[in-house]
Amino acid sequence: MTTEQIASIRKEYTLHSLNEDEVLPNPIDQFRVWWKDAEQSQILEINAMTLATVSPDGMVDARTVLVKGFDDAGFIFFTNYNSVKSVQLDEHPQCCLLFYWKELERQVRINGVAERISSAESIAYFNSRPDGSKIGAWASPQSMVVAGASWLKETFEYYAERFKHGEIPKPPHWGGYRVRPVRFEFWQGRPSRMHDRILYTPKDDKTWKIERLAP
Repeated sequence: MTTEQIASIRKEYTLHSLNEDEVLPNPIDQFRVWWKDAEQSQILEINAMTLATVSPDGMVDARTVLVKGFDDAGFIFFTNYNSVKSVQLDEHPQCCLLFYWKELERQVRINGVAERISSAESIAYFNSRPDGSKIGAWASPQSMVVAGASWLKETFEYYAERFKHGEIPKPPHWGGYRVRPVRFEFWQGRPSRMHDRILYTPKDDKTWKIERLAP
């Protein structure tokens, strides 16, 4: 497509509005409301979120991961602790999460600090996974250069054979992170690009300051 063709792609946002005097005082509670809306809208993979990190040399990186839980303490996802994202988070735990639910013309941006969850929490979730996913966690040296697809297939088959007669334990290099939020922005698409943007930032008394941002 030409630049002119791409520039002509436009969508008018008209579904909802968002006002600072109507949102809930706690951003996690507001997120729960929007999450329930997304569930009721039957959005596919509503738990898909972009995770942005910073490499040791200052390069910004981003990828889509799946959130597997959230509560007042933060947002949890799981990964290989030897992966690029893990190396980056262990060096620079400051990160950003982005949920984009295009069917509702909404996105939520969350700045936070990542920390590894307990081994017990990781084991509990790992044990709930399908066997194929468990074997994949053993077989994949995530983010590393490998010899090819056939090598990955052979490695998967090796671990499938190794664990075929018993429980599949959590690999020592696999587990979860919890991102503890320090800033929320709720974005609602509006006509004429006059989008609603509501910002939550923490106050000293552990409540949240709520402000409107210009679109």
